[in-house]
Amino acid sequence: MRAIWKGAVSFGLVNVPIRLYSATENHDVQFRQVHREDGGRIKYQRICSIDGEVVSYDDIAKGYETEDGDMVVLTDEDFKDLPSKSSKEIAVEKFVPADQIDPMLLDKCYYLEPDKASTKPYVLLRDALEKENRMAVVSVSIRTRMTMAVLRVREGVIVMQTMLWPDEIRKPDFAHLDDDGKATKQELAMADLLIEQLAGDYVPDDYEDDYATALQSLVKAKVEGGEVQVAEESKDESGEVVDLLAALKRSVDKAKAARGESTSDDKPAAKKTAAKKATTKKAAAKKTAKKAS
Repeated sequence: MRAIWKGAVSFGLVNVPIRLYSATENHDVQFRQVHREDGGRIKYQRICSIDGEVVSYDDIAKGYETEDGDMVVLTDEDFKDLPSKSSKEIAVEKFVPADQIDPMLLDKCYYLEPDKASTKPYVLLRDALEKENRMAVVSVSIRTRMTMAVLRVREGVIVMQTMLWPDEIRKPDFAHLDDDGKATKQELAMADLLIEQLAGDYVPDDYEDDYATALQSLVKAKVEGGEVQVAEESKDESGEVVDLLAALKRSVDKAKAARGESTSDDKPAAKKTAAKKATTKKAAAKKTAKKAS
């Protein structure tokens, strides 16, 4: 793993330098949109919906659409006035009972690794969290925006998990659940029996992403069966094959021509001319020597 962020955990007067690592990775199967006929990748252009023109990255800005459908264009200057932080500190706000944190608030996970010199305070924090069965609520700035997170312990390692803001959790509004539809004692007894029959411990290895496994097998079978579209060289908008080496060569030749120097295309012709001159000179010398004798 490669660290994505470096900083320090601070609680009280204790400061623990750490490195941050992504704790999870996405194994979703990724597909490309391709041309059915030849397997070529589909490209998309950034086109303005008003004038139909292709827009360069330099001319693209962030826009906020209002409820009325109007667009507010925001500039870099506008964003400079917004509250942002670039601190490398994970500041502990308070230590709370672990059961007070609603799992729905938890978002992305990161592993915290201590520097070699800060192993002891790291272990101290880890052991204290486990002993007290608490999580540390912290504030941290990731990508310039401050967010809340919690520190918890998993398999002997401190994990930081970012949190959603409370107003980002939707409230369910299912009116039919308020209807008078309570279960009877017999139904509850039957449900309890079913739960007891299916009760057990969660073992992660008991579960497998069968879709991803089947898809990989399908792709492997197609490759082994020769059902593969050989990717051709990409083409530019004019339809010409793009050859980087050739493009660089043309650029060099153009620069030399502008300075009045011979280009690489001139070299073969120059060599032929020189060889022809040498042959003519050699033949003339031979002819003169023959006359003299």
